[in-house]
Amino acid sequence: MKGKYRIIVTAKRLRYDFEIRRNITIIRGDSATGKTTLVDMIQEYVNNPSGTPVEVRCDKSCYVLSGRLWKEQLSAMKDSIVFIDEGNDFIKSDEFAREIQQSDNYYVIVSRESLPSLPYSVEEIYGIRTTGKYGTLKQCFHEFYRIYGTDILKTKIKPEVVVTEDSNSGKNGQGNIRLEGK
Repeated sequence: MKGKYRIIVTAKRLRYDFEIRRNITIIRGDSATGKTTLVDMIQEYVNNPSGTPVEVRCDKSCYVLSGRLWKEQLSAMKDSIVFIDEGNDFIKSDEFAREIQQSDNYYVIVSRESLPSLPYSVEEIYGIRTTGKYGTLKQCFHEFYRIYGTDILKTKIKPEVVVTEDSNSGKNGQGNIRLEGK
């Protein structure tokens, strides 16, 4: 898939509204900020779209991947947005990294842990926090914010050395690294 996709997930008192721009997006946040609730709401919608108060609006189909049969489930998901909650240990495996690099899906992974097997951008790591007043009956909005890449430099940078790597650098260390300098 190419491009960005807006995803809106709502229920009576909850609302998530965010965009994903790359094939792997990581969501982080403190306990009780709504990360697992987001994944659970999508799973509820997928399991029973007409019999649930949850509504999912997106130009692509959204699914949740979990459990020991993840590989079989993933093989049936094409041109979709796949959500994965933390606690699924397969997200740390090289096998999972190989499988998703060969697919045409986008992935939204909830994890507070490092995922060194996956080639994701620091610009696509988001925190999640709740806005609005806790404990009221008003709708609660969940806000995504970038953890990295939000600082704007106000001065020009003149590096002495630039390190670049080819497109295979994250795949089992088989890439080439070049130093360019004065």
